[in-house]
Amino acid sequence: MKDSNCIFCKIANGEIPSATIYEDGEFRVILDRGPATWGHALILPKEHFSDIYEIEDEVLTKAFVLAKKMAERMTEVLKCDGFNIIQNNGSPAGQTVFHFHIHLLPRYTDDGAKIGWKPNEISDEDLKKCLEQFSE
Repeated sequence: MKDSNCIFCKIANGEIPSATIYEDGEFRVILDRGPATWGHALILPKEHFSDIYEIEDEVLTKAFVLAKKMAERMTEVLKCDGFNIIQNNGSPAGQTVFHFHIHLLPRYTDDGAKIGWKPNEISDEDLKKCLEQFSE
């Protein structure tokens, strides 16, 4: 299924030109037009899934296997010092285009990209409360 109003569907299926670094029958990998670092790329499924909650398990598995292969290749080509593989779901998590995609973010020493959070502290009591939610 494709969404005719989805920009990532159009890019993934070749309707909009992109800087494609890999393509097969199910995915297109493109260089991001608003990169966080040199070589920042996106894995786009050719089928439309708005997020991780909608994507079929088989497609998700293939997407993350591809992410590993692309990280290996990009590290070799770009000579980066590290790598982030990022996948956001929902506006509060930073998702801005509601078509499942994976960010491939080459990292370089002192590249200035900020990804992360300040760890909070949790009491033993709150940790137990959170854990209990999983057994309800």
